[in-house]
Amino acid sequence: MRKRILSPSILAADFAGLGSQIREIREAGAEYVHIDVMDGLFVPSISFGMPVIKSLRPVSDLAFDVHLMIQEPVRYIEEFRDCGADILTVHYEACEDVAGTLRAIREAGMRSGLSIKPKTPTTVLKDYLNLCDMVLLMSVEPGFGGQKLISSSYERAREIDQMISASDLPIDLEIDGGINLDNVQQVLDTGVNVIVAGSAVFKNPGYNTRQFMKILNQSQL
Repeated sequence: MRKRILSPSILAADFAGLGSQIREIREAGAEYVHIDVMDGLFVPSISFGMPVIKSLRPVSDLAFDVHLMIQEPVRYIEEFRDCGADILTVHYEACEDVAGTLRAIREAGMRSGLSIKPKTPTTVLKDYLNLCDMVLLMSVEPGFGGQKLISSSYERAREIDQMISASDLPIDLEIDGGINLDNVQQVLDTGVNVIVAGSAVFKNPGYNTRQFMKILNQSQL
């Protein structure tokens, strides 16, 4: 069984106290921090970029789980590595050369992730699993926080979990969008092992992280 990990998304954090909130989630058991980078092109929103990641790196030893929602991310792979990214996830829909982008991420010394949007068939992932350390399933339309999980995501997660199992490769399955304490067990039951949660964590970072970790740890038994 793959290790279950919580990756709180700072898109929902209070940036006035971001450093202290990241310390809170670490102390409460989180191992990753999820960092969404949006360019206003691939998705409508613009979030934050390299300067924020670089400023956080010296104050946290959490794994930086960086999710690039940008067009042709291959242009910036080395820059994100230099800022401190540990995992770099790109979108299937945003890359002209998906395989080349994933190879470049690994060659830069980071773990590679490939994400798909809710309407993209899960079957597109099959040709790239050998280049992935993680697959990220979007369970909402990317670009905005606080959305409700799309119900078809449960079956899509099961499909991807089956693909990963059939590949016999050590690939994590991550989900992002609308995850909360009420539905996280149902999500885990699909085979997902990395949980991204934003609003559901940062409303009360320390307490809510502990509540998530309690469910993840119980499910691991």
